[in-house]
Amino acid sequence: MAALTGNELLQLVKSNPGKSARQLAELAGYVKVSKAGQSQIKVLEFQKALLSANKIHFHADEDETSAVRGGRKANFRIQVQKNGNLLIGAAYTKRMGLEPGQTFKIEPGRKHLKLIQVEDGSELTDVSEAS
Repeated sequence: MAALTGNELLQLVKSNPGKSARQLAELAGYVKVSKAGQSQIKVLEFQKALLSANKIHFHADEDETSAVRGGRKANFRIQVQKNGNLLIGAAYTKRMGLEPGQTFKIEPGRKHLKLIQVEDGSELTDVSEAS
């Protein structure tokens, strides 16, 4: 049996007041049977179909569309590499709108590093001179 959608799904929900989302999803046919014979109720797919039946549509976020394409999502955490370098990946630079050649001053904080964009190299100081 195919899962109910559209008006049929709305009628099922209206005719079964007091039932949980899980029970309604099962009644509407949003069930998957695994190879082991166990049934899994697909509540999220049911809820998406219910929103669609009510003509409620959400636009995909940039993060969701990149996840669909198989790319990684930036989690805003980086790790010091074995050679002591910090690598800021393309996902971060793209999200921040950075362009190749831009220069930044690094300001260390107690638990963070702050990148401050520098218009020209005149504001940069040599670390060895500052020590």
